[in-house]
Amino acid sequence: MFNVYDVIIVGAGHAGCEAAAASANLGCSTLLVTMSLQNIAQMSCNPAMGGIAKGQIVREIDALGGYSGIVSDRTAIQFKMLNKSKGPAMWSPRVQSDRMRFSEEWRLMLEATQNLDFYQEMVSGLIIKNGKVDGIKTSLGLEIKAKSVVLTNGTFLNGLIHIGEKQFGGGRAGESAAYGITEDLVNAGFEAGRMKTGTPPRVDGRSLDFSKMKEEAGDINPDKFSYSDVTKPLTHQRLCHMTYTSINVHDILREGFDRSPMFNGRIKSLGPRYCPSIEDKINRFADKERHQLFVEPEGWNTCEVYVNGFSTSLPEDIQFKALRQVEGFEKVKFFRPGYAIEYDYFPPTQLKHTLETKLVDGLYFAGQINGTTGYEEAASQGMMAGINAALKVQEKDSMILKRDEAYIGVLIDDLITKGTEEPYRMFTSRAEYRTLLRQDNADERLTPKAYAIGLASQNRMNRMEKKFASSHKLVEFFKETSVTLDEANPILESKESSQITQSDKMFKIFSRPQVNLDDFLKFEKVKNYVEENNFDREILEQAEIQVKYSGYIEKERNNAEKLTRLEHVKIPEDFDYEKIKSMSIEAKQKLTKIRPITISQASRISGVSPSDISVLLIYMGR
Repeated sequence: MFNVYDVIIVGAGHAGCEAAAASANLGCSTLLVTMSLQNIAQMSCNPAMGGIAKGQIVREIDALGGYSGIVSDRTAIQFKMLNKSKGPAMWSPRVQSDRMRFSEEWRLMLEATQNLDFYQEMVSGLIIKNGKVDGIKTSLGLEIKAKSVVLTNGTFLNGLIHIGEKQFGGGRAGESAAYGITEDLVNAGFEAGRMKTGTPPRVDGRSLDFSKMKEEAGDINPDKFSYSDVTKPLTHQRLCHMTYTSINVHDILREGFDRSPMFNGRIKSLGPRYCPSIEDKINRFADKERHQLFVEPEGWNTCEVYVNGFSTSLPEDIQFKALRQVEGFEKVKFFRPGYAIEYDYFPPTQLKHTLETKLVDGLYFAGQINGTTGYEEAASQGMMAGINAALKVQEKDSMILKRDEAYIGVLIDDLITKGTEEPYRMFTSRAEYRTLLRQDNADERLTPKAYAIGLASQNRMNRMEKKFASSHKLVEFFKETSVTLDEANPILESKESSQITQSDKMFKIFSRPQVNLDDFLKFEKVKNYVEENNFDREILEQAEIQVKYSGYIEKERNNAEKLTRLEHVKIPEDFDYEKIKSMSIEAKQKLTKIRPITISQASRISGVSPSDISVLLIYMGR
């Protein structure tokens, strides 16, 4: 019935879809196995992609040749560039998505991908022989052989849904949990744990009074995620809205605390600290009289609405009673209540940088199975696991992104070096080199790497090279061209910036924080040069960033190069840390468990001190 596949992907959420696309596009025979082909790339929580740090990750996936950016653009109903009031290292694109169309578009793109087969059934176990993965077992008793397997099981592994006192097995609302894989992995020697996440109620938009809420519009000139030319920015957008909870709402919610699985001890696992439930928020921030609720449409035409900020596992009657006290929700009707879900995960210190497991050759983990939360974090891991599974089958060098090359590199390095005991979410603050890792230059950073392995197309490479050649050309123009007092001072005066006393180079004046791109386009010589060269807005913004932040960018690049030297100091795979007498016991235990591959990685492990690293360097003859 089945051939031997190069790569089998288990699970078709965001991680599984990107893994399948990457593996198939690299030329490997690939099978995507899921319990429901109707729910491919399901947005099981909020109907949005991107946001702070997450938007940078979507741009990076797109620059590598993944599908998330394209699907997000094609199914967007609103676009916002967040943090525009801050420096460009903090700018983060985000789209509100049409949930049904998002899933449909993913399926259509995957069905149009060569080398990719599909199969709908529950995977109940793994075939492992002599420390190597050999395939999967299904609930019908089928055995499907493969050279490598990528597990992207999301919240389905022994998933348990909680709503008040009620609990039942499930991977998400309306879908059954998956059983058998955890037990096989534990029998193979893996350490497993439990995590929790939650989701808000979905409500009927026809029952809401939006006139009582604040309108939240998208950008006037919306951008898009994908660097390719296969998508276009939105020409019209849907409104979101914002309202608030109140003391009255909080009092009603507190009535249900004794029936809440979070507070009565039935849920023992940790949930995402940075996306707390509404009961957790009013408990932790008891002094706050209100909390924001973002009222987000689920698509262009549906009346279903997502109540962002009201994630809860309280009894459904308490949810309903409290939400009816929110302004604009007085007559609210539920589509379904919010719930919490517990599921199995595997501490990611059991992985290599490729996301291949250390215990079983050819077996890869990606997404929430590694203890992360968020579509974007999952998708990026799926892509890297799919890439590396394919490259291994083809006996080619693996692809590992460093911390100064991508947020994806930071994410994976954090997971396997430090591990996580709570759902891991990406933040800009986790990256030491965020001025280098901007959302606008992900193509410059990563498209050449994807092109080198055959994942990014020639067209993508050409577009990237043209964009950055043009922006560098414009930067050189600013460096070489002078501006007179008569040209510069009126603008500087209007910006309350000190005026110049003699002609100066445009680059120097443009570097001032008060002066922006639109000011410079008032100069006739700049305007003419831009029109002559047909520079678009993307090129102009790129040039502006290069001018204004050149000092910061250069400083971070130098720091990254210094630390890269330690990345080149490799530690032998079988190194015996126990024989180093002068190293701390904690350091020996951590290094033996995680087995870092470089001195730089070893230095980032919690519990390994600088003195331990010095001893290790001396012992290695450095």
